[in-house]
Formats: sequence, C-alpha cells, structure tokens
Amino acid sequence: MKTLNASLLVTAVAMAICASAPTAHAASTQPWTDSNKASVQRTELLLKAMTLEEKLLLLFGYASGDQLAQVDSTIIPGVNAKEVAAKVIPGSAGYIPGIPRLGIPAQYQADASIGVRNPYLERTSLPSSLATAASWDPRVTEAGGKMIGLEARLSGFNVMLAGGINLAREPLNGRNFEYTGEDPLLAAEMGAGLIRGVQSNNIISTVKHYLINAQETGRTLVSAQISEPALRMSDALAFELAIEKSSPGSVMCSYNRINDVYACQNDKWQNQVLKRDWGYKGYVMSDWGAVHSTVQDANGGLDQQSGFPFDKVPYFAKPLRDAVDDGSVPLARIDDMARRILWAMFDKGVVDHPVKTGPIDYAAHAQVSQAAAEQSLVLLKNDAGVLPLSPTAAPKRVAIIGSYADKAVLAGGGSAVVTPIGGNAVPGLGPGGWLTQVWQPSSPMKALQKQLPATQFAFDAGTHVDAAAKAAAAADVAIVFVHQWTAESLDAPSLSLDGNQDAIVSAVAKANPNTVVVVESGGAVLMPWHKDVKGILAAFYPGAAGGEAIARLLTGAVNPSGRLPLTFPASTDQLVRPKIGGKSEGPLFTVRYTEGAAVGYKWFDLHGHKPLYAFGHGLSYTSFELGGLQASQAKAQMTVKFSVKNTGHREGASVGQVYIRAPQSARWEAPRRLVGFGKLALKPGQTGTSAVNVDPRLLATFDESTGEWVIAPGMYEVQLGAGSDDIRATAKLALVGRRFTSAQLRR
Repeated sequence: MKTLNASLLVTAVAMAICASAPTAHAASTQPWTDSNKASVQRTELLLKAMTLEEKLLLLFGYASGDQLAQVDSTIIPGVNAKEVAAKVIPGSAGYIPGIPRLGIPAQYQADASIGVRNPYLERTSLPSSLATAASWDPRVTEAGGKMIGLEARLSGFNVMLAGGINLAREPLNGRNFEYTGEDPLLAAEMGAGLIRGVQSNNIISTVKHYLINAQETGRTLVSAQISEPALRMSDALAFELAIEKSSPGSVMCSYNRINDVYACQNDKWQNQVLKRDWGYKGYVMSDWGAVHSTVQDANGGLDQQSGFPFDKVPYFAKPLRDAVDDGSVPLARIDDMARRILWAMFDKGVVDHPVKTGPIDYAAHAQVSQAAAEQSLVLLKNDAGVLPLSPTAAPKRVAIIGSYADKAVLAGGGSAVVTPIGGNAVPGLGPGGWLTQVWQPSSPMKALQKQLPATQFAFDAGTHVDAAAKAAAAADVAIVFVHQWTAESLDAPSLSLDGNQDAIVSAVAKANPNTVVVVESGGAVLMPWHKDVKGILAAFYPGAAGGEAIARLLTGAVNPSGRLPLTFPASTDQLVRPKIGGKSEGPLFTVRYTEGAAVGYKWFDLHGHKPLYAFGHGLSYTSFELGGLQASQAKAQMTVKFSVKNTGHREGASVGQVYIRAPQSARWEAPRRLVGFGKLALKPGQTGTSAVNVDPRLLATFDESTGEWVIAPGMYEVQLGAGSDDIRATAKLALVGRRFTSAQLRR
C-alpha cells in the first residue's frame, strides 16, 4: 500500500467524524449522552427511559422510498408510509426512524460490499471482495473499508451492509465475488479488516450472510443440510473468527434454511451459538425479505426486521406489539432486542457522531482502490518471462483483444454494484434493472498506452475468431481480455467463459506465440487453452481503477503479489457438485453438503485432485526463499515462525502460508488446514521474518455432544509454503490433547 493514500484517508476520516461533546445540561438530564460512560452503561440508562412503543420503533426497518412509496399506509397502523418515505435517502437500502426526544439518531442503511451502492449516487468502488482477499493482507481490506466508511458518512449513511464472508463452498455461486475465499481463516481475516475499516468512521457495519448462504438459486427455498461439527469447523468458524477480530455492530441473517429452519428464526445458530457460545453483543438484522414470522423470528434471535416491504408482512410492526400483549414474545425479549441495537449504536459511535453529507475526494479514493487492486491481482502463469512488458524493452506492436478493454473493466452484479464515477462505460448489457451489467470506466488499453508510449496498440472487439486471430498475427504481443459476469440472485450456469471467448483465446494463441490472457471474473473459471498461452493474469473484478492497476502489473511498474483465495479446478468433475441444485421458484428443496468442512482445497487434498491452479498460488517477477521454520507450543499457544528472503533482482512481496497436517487420530475433515499467513514486502537481498500465533480452533474438531473443541494428542506436521501446492519447508511438533470452549478462549 502507498503511505500517501493512507495519510490522505486518515486526514479525511478525522475531519469527517469531528463532533462536539454533549453539553453538561444534556448529560445531566439524559445521562446516556455522556460519552465518558461505557457503552453498556449508556445502553441501560437509555433503555430505562424508553417506552415500549419507542423500543419497538428500533426493531422495524423500512426499505428505500422507491419501494415504500408503493405501500398503503394502512398496512402499518399509526405510520404514514409517505412521510417515512420522504425521510429515506432515495435509492438507499433502508431506514429505521430515530427518536429525537431521546437523542437516538435514525439509521440510514446502504449496501456496501465494495463501496456505497446507490443508483443515484456515483461513488468509488473497491475491487471485488474476492479480489482484495487475494491480497492476503488484512491491511488492504482495512484501508478499503476506511474509504467506504468515509464515503458512507459523507453520503449520509451510518449503517453499512458490508462484510460478506460466506465461504466459496459452491464455485458456481453468483455472489462469490462479494465474499473472501474458501478458507475460514483467510475469509475471517480479510472480512474483519474491511469491517474494522468501515467502523473506524463511527458507523455500523454488518457481517453477512449468516449462515451457509452458499448459492443464489432458490436462496429463499433451499435448506442447507450439514452437521453441526462440520458447520462449526467451516462456514460458522469464519463468522466466529471475523466477529472476534472486528466486533461488527450487526450480523445479517441469510435467506436460506439451515437444517430445515430459516436462518432468521434459527434458535440454534442465533441464540445458542452466536449470542451464547460466541458472546456476541450486537444485533441480528434480517436480509431484505428473509423474515417469515413474528413469534418464531423474534424468539429465535432476530432483533430487527429490515427493508419492509420486501417481506410480505410487517412482522415486527403491529404483529410484534400484539405478540407482546398476548405474551407469545416476552417483554424481556423486546428489551434484549432494543438493548443490542442501542449498544451497537453507542459502541460504534453512531450516537455521538451524527452523519453529515459533504464533499468527497474521489481522486484520493481512486488511489485507494487502485492500490488495493495492485496488491490483489494474481499472476497465474508467466512462461519464458513474457511479462513484464518493460518500457525499456517494449514491444513495437501490441494487440488488445476483447471485453471492452478499450473502455472499461467489469464489475459483479446485484446489491454490490457501485454506480461508477462518470457512469457505466458500457451501458445496455445484462438482464437489465438492478442486474444491468456495470463496467467501470477504467480502460486497461488506455492505461497501457500511457505506460508504453512508444508502442503501437491496436484494439479488436474479440467477437469474431478470424478477426481476433488476424489482429494477433500482426502484433508482437497479444493481450486477450476475457470475462465472466456473475451477480446476486443468479448462479453461474457453468465455469466456462460465455460465448466464443475460449475459441478466441485459442485462435489468438495459435496466431501469436506471445499471448497473455487477463481474466475478469467472479471466481474460478475453466481455461481449456491454458497450455497454449504464455501468461495469465487473474484480475477478478478490479474496481474503479482496475485498468490502471492491470496496466501497471503487465508493464512491471508493480510487481504482482496476489495469491489465489480459492481453487481453480482443472474440470468440473473435480467439484463436489458440478451443478447447482434446485430452482429459483417452486417448492422448498434441500442441498446436502456431504463434503462437510472439506471446502475448496481441503476437498482437493482429501480426494487427491490436482487443480489447474491451487489455493494460495501466485507468481512474482522476483524470487523468494522461504525457510527458518520453527514451531513451538507454550501455555497451550502454538507459535510458528519463519523467514523469507528476496533472492531476485527487484522489490516484491511474498505471502508465507502456514499449513498443518494432522495425525489420522485427529479425524480432521481433510489432511491439512491453513493456520496462518504473513505478507512481507522485501527489497532484493532483504530478509524478513513473520510469526503466526495459531488459533487453537484451527487445530481442533468440534464435539457436538459436549459443545467443546477437541485437540487430539499426537505429532503434527507444520508446512511452510508459497502456495498450498508449493511447500518449501516442514517441521514436526507434538501437541498435548486438550478440550476447551470458545467462551474459555475469550477469558
């Protein structure tokens, strides 16, 4: 990351969140306004001053005015929907009214996976969450979160629907681009970084979608069938770790059912696990349209119904008051719901630092997005040193082929879409409406022309095989841009590129031996041509300045340091489920996750599959020597230390990845697990060291009968790798058997 970017951002954040302290008079008459008091104390003081009606106001959320304007106000007795709609920020995700007499501000909600989403507001987009996860550096996502949070504040929002960390369990999942990979530790670390960054602006971030929302097809119909131990050691572990590392103000429950019970009314996973076992203090909000009852959802752990009228019924409006009156929802439960929301608003600074709209430094924020992309793009292949295209030895002629590379880079679709600064560069594509394809106006070709001013560039649209091959044959180097568009509410029909893109690449590679492919995708794709090309760069969806980042990596202005956050299979035959099950409409259905906790690379390890490109893989323009591996255990804490030396001739960054292989007696879901990693930027000849404190849950299995984590005694192998398939050093460590709970780890 660039120091200048960070300093600009810190200054802007500080300016944006300045607020005067409450007056002495206010603090005496309303003691909860005293910011010197602890959040818990302030919450209890305020809760005692609230009427039942005021508490209930906090529990029911509205969608933006666009949807709310269509609702007859008689649906919600005592509330004028038009008046509420007038207070909502147009195009926003949602709104919860404030209570002025008590100093409780309204909650203004915005979708925020990679930036502030609003069809009426142009804002800065980070690279996709999967892309920034490929940086393997939580500092990257935290800086991005700070940028998103600042733009949110200056746009009038104080609750951000960010922090998607669902595991990429299904490679065909249309929302994988919003998530942070296939491993629970990596997903948690990278997602937590973003959440910390967002909340540093004194606003609330969610973590979502809780739990095991692994596919978009039939997402409101599907029941995810999986054992408790398997879920605790995979998807749930990602949430548990992320919550501990970032303390999000809210958890968003998902659309799907978990073992036949809807997530938002699931007592097991909301009350018993999230709130009891993990000690979570914040509140659970529903996804938009994920509520199915009043009593079951309220008693099952849901604290706030969001986005009405996405749900068919205003379950947490008058029906909730009726349920309190007839005793089916205890008054103590209402207090708990309100308490959790108030605590989050105090603890995250929402009450003390009211949001206010203001000017945004888009140029500085574009630099933040570009810096994130530059650390996240993954060089998959670089035969014969075809890259970088150095300005000092630049090719005379370069053909740029396909994917509107003369204009833009692609973004994923749905609620994560950020309206680009300058508008959609390629309008009119995709299904339309909220699923219109959005192309960020950042041209890789134009950026390459700036990097290589002496080179002649020619562009071909990449729609006709013969024309693309002809353009490639006339060039010294051919760069083919291919893409796969994925989106919320849709799963990918396959991992193959759409249309004739594979045929285009094959024809170009046949016409030009120096062919490089840049892949813009929502996740893994098949590459039947991978042996025929010399270079492959995985760009994912690279964000507002993605074109500039791609050009700087291709020309060597930046040394690639991204590593894959998920496995690229050689074929769909290697997947647990080659096709997504179920339908988007029709009866309820079930998907059985028979792989349990063996997600991604663990499944490949377990079955001996050789992927096309492995989890953790990524190349550099320099070379690294990894060694000095030491593993020790003291007072039940396992620590792994290692060193990295830059043995090449240029500066670069290495990601040391620590895996542990367990003895068979441990009965892990797969032979090994990622337990830590460290990214080091090193100059030529420089050596750096990293130390990883291994979370004991990453060494354990979960015992459902006792609710304990169990580490089996025995000899464990510690592996140090540059990728999951590139192990450079190993060490042995004998571990003593141990049982513990998550609660014991928090003490």
